[in-house]
Amino acid sequence: MAADSVNPFNLSDSEDEAEQRAEDGVDAERSLSDGAPGLPSNNPISPQADAEPPALLLSSTRTSPSVEGISVAAAAMPSGLAETRVSVDVIAAQLIRDQYFLTALEFHTELLESGRELPRLRDYFSNPGNFERQSGTSPACKDQGLGPGGPLNRAGSISTLDSLDFARYSDDGNRESDERVAVLEFELRKAKETIQALRANLTQAAESDTQERNKNYKSNPEIQEPIRSLEKRALNFLVNEYLLKNEYKLSAITFSDENDDQDVELWDDVGLNIPKPPDLLQIYRNCGSALPSPRDTVDVSVGVEAGELTGNYIVQKPDLLQQQHTEMVEEFEYQISLLNEEKRSLADQIKKLQSEIQSLGRTVSPPPPDQGSHLNSLSSSSTPPRSPLDNGQYLDQRRASEPDKPHTESIPPTQTVSSPTHTSIQPHAKLKGRGTVVFDHPNRKLSPAFQQALLSFCKMSADSRLGAEVSRIADNEESVMLMLGRCLPHIVPNVLLAKREELIPLILCTACLHPEPKERDQLLHILFNLIKRPDDEQRRMILTGCVAFARHVGPTRVEAELLPQCWEQINHKYSERRLLVAEACGALAPYLPKEMRSSLVLSMLQQMLAEDKADMVREAVVKSLAIIMGYIDDPDKYSQGFELMLLSLGDPSERVVSAIHQVFIPAFAAWTTELGILQTTLIPSLLARIEKLLKGEHGLDEHKLHMFLSALQSLIPPLFSVVLQNAPFTHRLTLQGDTLPPIEVTRFPRPASPLQDVATIVGSREMLSGLLILYDYQLEHEGTTGWDSLLWVVNQLLPQLIEIVGGITVTSTTCVHEFSRFFWRLCRTFGKIFTNTKVKPQFQEILRLSEENVDALTGNAVLTKATVPVYATGVLTCYNQDEDRKLLVGFLEDVMTTLSLSHAPLDSLKASFIELGANPVYHDMLLTVLWYGVVHTSALVRCTAACMFELLVKGVNETLVAQRVVPALITLSSDPEMSVRISTIPAFGTIMEMVTHKELLERVKMQLASFLEDPQYQDQHSLHMEIIRTFGRVGPNAEPRFRDEFVLPHLHKLALDNNAQTTERKRMDIATQLFEAYSALSCCFISEEVMVNHFLPGLRCLRADMEQLSPEHEVILSSMIKEGETKVENRGIGQAEGSVSIAASLVGEDAKTKFLSKMGQLTTSGAMLANVFQRKK
Repeated sequence: MAADSVNPFNLSDSEDEAEQRAEDGVDAERSLSDGAPGLPSNNPISPQADAEPPALLLSSTRTSPSVEGISVAAAAMPSGLAETRVSVDVIAAQLIRDQYFLTALEFHTELLESGRELPRLRDYFSNPGNFERQSGTSPACKDQGLGPGGPLNRAGSISTLDSLDFARYSDDGNRESDERVAVLEFELRKAKETIQALRANLTQAAESDTQERNKNYKSNPEIQEPIRSLEKRALNFLVNEYLLKNEYKLSAITFSDENDDQDVELWDDVGLNIPKPPDLLQIYRNCGSALPSPRDTVDVSVGVEAGELTGNYIVQKPDLLQQQHTEMVEEFEYQISLLNEEKRSLADQIKKLQSEIQSLGRTVSPPPPDQGSHLNSLSSSSTPPRSPLDNGQYLDQRRASEPDKPHTESIPPTQTVSSPTHTSIQPHAKLKGRGTVVFDHPNRKLSPAFQQALLSFCKMSADSRLGAEVSRIADNEESVMLMLGRCLPHIVPNVLLAKREELIPLILCTACLHPEPKERDQLLHILFNLIKRPDDEQRRMILTGCVAFARHVGPTRVEAELLPQCWEQINHKYSERRLLVAEACGALAPYLPKEMRSSLVLSMLQQMLAEDKADMVREAVVKSLAIIMGYIDDPDKYSQGFELMLLSLGDPSERVVSAIHQVFIPAFAAWTTELGILQTTLIPSLLARIEKLLKGEHGLDEHKLHMFLSALQSLIPPLFSVVLQNAPFTHRLTLQGDTLPPIEVTRFPRPASPLQDVATIVGSREMLSGLLILYDYQLEHEGTTGWDSLLWVVNQLLPQLIEIVGGITVTSTTCVHEFSRFFWRLCRTFGKIFTNTKVKPQFQEILRLSEENVDALTGNAVLTKATVPVYATGVLTCYNQDEDRKLLVGFLEDVMTTLSLSHAPLDSLKASFIELGANPVYHDMLLTVLWYGVVHTSALVRCTAACMFELLVKGVNETLVAQRVVPALITLSSDPEMSVRISTIPAFGTIMEMVTHKELLERVKMQLASFLEDPQYQDQHSLHMEIIRTFGRVGPNAEPRFRDEFVLPHLHKLALDNNAQTTERKRMDIATQLFEAYSALSCCFISEEVMVNHFLPGLRCLRADMEQLSPEHEVILSSMIKEGETKVENRGIGQAEGSVSIAASLVGEDAKTKFLSKMGQLTTSGAMLANVFQRKK
């Protein structure tokens, strides 16, 4: 063997050289065994004679720079000692003496690992003095016969290839850090040895303690000792192992967090120096028998004699042994039967393959004998055996382990299938429909080496990951899944974002069928992170895939694999990803364990609803919560669901509120119906909150009132379905063979969503049709006796609602509208018979129309409150037949008459007119009611009618105004009573403000002019006050010509006449109204002529009155006059300057255009730019 030093860094990149060195090493070993010169044939250093650790073998895998000492010492041995081995102690002393410290350290480590510690090496490496750098020779070195360089003079040793760290070596020769690392590694091993010894002592103590407690337990089984620390840590490990094996990952995470003082996934952390015990399942299955400790376990085969077992293994009872033996026999018999079946199936396959071979042998000519045998031997020797299952290990294989075997892709096609008999062992035979592959053999006599070298010029490679994947074709379903699991993480990042949804089926199929949980988690993580910001269609595809995955794998894997992916993205920075999580929670709800629905998923959605800032995410959360409410079955979660409903109702986004009405409330109501608390808990809770709002000290919060009332309105369809399904006639419903009439389209209000459709809630339109027929018949003929659900509506719900309506503010248009819509929906849903027989009588009982029911002093009368408009617009307008319209007209006439004659406030009547006037359908009817007032005998009723015209004009079209409103007002304007005439002025002003028809405006203008210019009205102070007030209200919005030619001149005349008023009170009243009118009109554009002739003179007249009556108003009027004069002056100056500025602007524009056109011609250099600014010569 060569004794020259070998440079460890002289590593060749050539594979041929590496193969050559391997062959040289083989030849050297063969020469040693064959008796090469210099060494006897039974050389003790040879691998055949020495059983020492691999560190002593002089092979190519571990090379020493200088091995003269060992080889020469071995060669110099006397022939009489050739039969004896070289002592490892001699080798250790030689390594230390020659200063091969790292080699000695490796030798010491391998001896320790094999359990044979050498005292010399232990003492040497345990002495810190041997590792201190000194100028002289240490005592230890002197004892060891070392030279003056000390132990740390670098020896020519080399680390093994597996421990070689190329970063440790540098070109400057400084090796102190390297030596320090070696020392630290040794100290680390020593520390591990100490820990192992302590663990052994602890294990021994624990075993003795366990035996003692077992004896105590046998003597006193009733005594239960507390759990000890080691027992707790061992049980924690077993419990965590059970949770992980059964895919309870979330529970395992929680369990690990609660035991933060222990690494529950590492058995060594328990502290016992014994093998890991069997898992909990095995312990449970063997709980009836004595479970042997790992130290007492022995291998048992069938038919073993009891005396052959060692130790105290057989401590079981004979009957228990007999039972186990019987079970063992049954198990083996079952396995034998399976093997026999497999044997028969294989025999059938062999026969089939033999027949195919025979048929193929007739058509394919055999190759020449010499070539065929040569190829067969080549195929059997060079082709590695292939595992039937693709477990991914081939990616980690290296040719260094098999240097003499060629690459898979370098095998020629003629070598892959050498003969027809060779195809019988291919795994592809299991694939259905795949025939036998046969290649044509060339009639050539090329050597295999030449063929291999020739085919090596084909550009094929399996060195890379992708090359290895391509070069191996999957041969069964499992290997396909494994291949997809490896390839998909590399494919996804390279696919365009717009087309990544095409990968969803592939990812999901692989995630469903892949056998490795870690790979499945990675694939699902890729699925949820597939698209950076998925749009609506992409999210639908992902959700569809998630649902398909859940249906395929079951609830356990959905909980363990899909839910963690949702939890990870709950706070993602992109709203589209959070939206995907919110939608996924709802889509997966039917496929989750019921405990997860009511705990983790509900908590996730509640957190997102409270914290997420995106409206579309909260909308999706509400819809998913609705699905959860449809599948939840824990009654204790009702209060949480109610709070979620209130939280969503108060959301500022209309999208979220719409979702709560369309989806959540119907689902929540369906759950409360099943619980039987819709009428007893849910609706009363909302009514109680409404009553609390009405009694609030800080005024009525209209937003909250709308929130609660809208929730009640969404509960009307579920309430009606409860009434139908709990009715006495449900047992009489038969759908077979009966042709039920279809339900009228207008029978129910249009539902906001299908979930609010009564037919959907009941089950079908046919069933609803049959129930409605029985419902109407029951109400009309048989009454409500024994009908508890309907009696609750009649006796508890309606009275409470009517009482609440009486407490709201009648001037609040919003509140009146909300309650009107609620009663309208309630009456339309429950039907006309119910409305006529149950609802109207209760209102009519309260609204007894007579003068005695109105108390103008206290203002607490029912007719002055919101009960009137709610009854008129919410109950009486439900149905539009003639009798219904007559009833509404009569009610309004009675209310108008009663309030007028009682001198009561008209707010309730005005609220009714405003609510009804918003719908053009009722305009003609309202005009009929007002005409009844116009021709009434009482002046009070006629005054009320005139006031109501002002409200009605704003929503009535001009045709009705011209045909019915103006004639009625003109009739009232000539009424004998002056109060009636004055009452028409606001209505005339409103017409001037709202109407654009010129002829109509002229008629109104003439009527107002008659009020101002007719001498009979000259002293009518109330009339003048009403006209000034009307001018101030409608003037800013009226037609400018009407304002300039009629309003301002007459205001000027009234201000001038007021200067001559002798009565101070009337003068002050007129002046105050004029001040308000002029203040409103000062914001309008007024022409210079009108400003000079009427506006400013009128202000000066008004200032003259205010100087005497109200000095503070006089200051404001002086400012207004000064501002008006300034405007007039500026207009004169502006007109004079206007022509000059226009001309200048034209000249400036022309100059700018010329300059820019000149600049646009510059295209060459900056020198030309200066020419632009030079004067022309």
